[in-house]
Formats: sequence, structure tokens, C-alpha cells
Amino acid sequence: MTTMSSTAPTATLQTRRRRPRRSWIGWAFVAPFTIAFAFVLIAPLAYTIYLSLFQHRLIGGNAFVGFGNYVEQLTSPDFWDALTRVCLYLVVFVPVMLGLALLTALALDSARLHAPRLFRLTIFLPHAVPGVVAALLWGYMYGTHFGLVGNINQFFGITIPDPLSSNLVLLSIGNIMVWLTMGYNMLVFYSALRVVPGELYEAAEIDGAGAWRVIAAIKLPAIRPALVVTVMFSTIAAFQLFNEPNILKALAPNAISSHFTPNMYAYNLSFAGQQFNSAATVAIVMGVITMIVAYVIQRVGNRKG
Repeated sequence: MTTMSSTAPTATLQTRRRRPRRSWIGWAFVAPFTIAFAFVLIAPLAYTIYLSLFQHRLIGGNAFVGFGNYVEQLTSPDFWDALTRVCLYLVVFVPVMLGLALLTALALDSARLHAPRLFRLTIFLPHAVPGVVAALLWGYMYGTHFGLVGNINQFFGITIPDPLSSNLVLLSIGNIMVWLTMGYNMLVFYSALRVVPGELYEAAEIDGAGAWRVIAAIKLPAIRPALVVTVMFSTIAAFQLFNEPNILKALAPNAISSHFTPNMYAYNLSFAGQQFNSAATVAIVMGVITMIVAYVIQRVGNRKG
């Protein structure tokens, strides 16, 4: 009994001495990611929030204004004009792009296309083109005096509406984004379709289900997680629209304003107007809106039927 009682405290002390060492070893493994995460995400986010709570004044320098910048931007017509335009772009761009990508993936999965590898590569190839290059390429094609549209008008003696006019510029930008991103989303859908168990198709064939019934009852439910992910990422990309309108602005200065999208609005506030506090406020507001919309999409998409 004496031996057991004397060895028990010794074992307890050894265990207590070992636990801190194990915990520090774990932190050592996590430290590289934690440091990078803090510098890349936490620090810029904290600094942006800090900027949004202050305002630079000619007399007195930076002054704490609390939520004054948020009230100013949420009552600004330019901000709401940019947000409305990007929401309209989102409503049109995301369904069209994902619909075409899904139809293409279903066509590839049906094994009824000739040279499917070539077809798949051709659809995916535009995704390899940088967004800036794509905007320049399509901007040249949209030109009515020097580009493809102008050449068609001159050759056939007709007048095609200017794609960079005020009424059509948003659709023209959406066309560029569909051309750029459809192939990537098609590949995501096609990869999800390829892992659907073949037994489900065999059972559907035995039951006499047609092609459309197989799509509705087997394929679409099977790729539901992929649909949710692509809708969420496409929505985030729509809210971040910047490169295409910013590049096309030089070709259509009357149709694309400095506050055409929220990102362009924040960019021009910061670099053209030196209003860094207002730009930080717009960035925080758009980050919160994007986060809420992405969360709603994820919750609705993952809800069990």
C-alpha cells in the first residue's frame, strides 16, 4: 500500500510536466499557419475596421466618428446605385452562367457527344485566359469603329446596337464573365456527375425511367453540394466585380461611371479622392453583405428536403 501511494503522486507529477510540452508542440505545428492567417486576414481586416471608424479632417487630423462613415455611405446615392447595379448583374449572370455550365456538363455525361475530350477542353479553355486580357479582347470586339462589331456593320451595311452603350454595357460585361467562368463550373459539375454510383442508373433503367427523369431524380440531387458551392462562389465573384468594368471604362466613359460597382466606388474613393476612411467603410459594408448572402445560400442549399 505504501509503495502504491508513493508512486501515484510521482506519476501524477510526471503527467503534469508532460502536458505543457505536448501543448507547445501542437502550437509549434499550428504557428506557421496562425502567423500567416493573422498577417494576411486578421491584421488587414482589423485595420480596415479601424479606418472606417475615423475620418480625416483638414483641421485636427484623424477624428473618431464612430458609425458616422457608415451612415454617410448608407445614405449615399452613389453607393446604392452601385449596389443595385451589381445585384442586377448577379440576378442575370449567375443563373445564366450556371445553367449553361450545367447543361454542358449533362451533355458531356450523357456520352452522346462526339470527341468529348476536345469539347470539354474547348469549353474550359477560356478560363485559362486572365480576366484583364479577356476584358481587353472583348473590348476590342465590342468596338463599333475598330472592332468586330464595326467590321460587321461595315461589311453587311447594317447597324448593330453598340454593346458598350449605357443600356447594354452590363449585359456585355455579363457576357465576358459567362465566357470566362462557364468552363470552370462545367468541370465542377462534370466531376460531380462522374462519381454518381452506376447502380442508380441501372435501377432507373430497370424501372423504365427516361433521360429527363434520370436527370431530375438522380443526377441533380447527386450534385446538389456542387451546385451549392458554385452558386455561393459565383455570388461572391459577382459582388467583387471590378476588373472588367474598370478596363472597359476607357472605351465607354459615358456608360461606365466611377461608381459603376461597389468595388470601383471604393477604389475611386481611395485612390482618386484620397478618402481612405470612406473606402474602408464601403469595403466593410460589402464584406458584411456578401457574407450574409453566402450564408443564406449555404443554409438554403444544404437544407434537407
